[in-house]
Amino acid sequence: MAKVKTFNGSSFWKKAYAHERSKLLQLVHVPNDQLVKYVNKGYAELPAPLRYEIETSGITLKNIG
Repeated sequence: MAKVKTFNGSSFWKKAYAHERSKLLQLVHVPNDQLVKYVNKGYAELPAPLRYEIETSGITLKNIG
């Protein structure tokens, strides 16, 4: 079984600007009407399923930058 690559979401979230956070959320298919709500929250305040999706989606910094 292949190991799932994880993305360090909390570290990224601390250093990222709002537009970078928004791009990450768009990559995991968050609806546009919820982007503003989530971009301004802390990483720990995001819903657990969303954090799981971010961390296990296989996204790299190259995809965001």
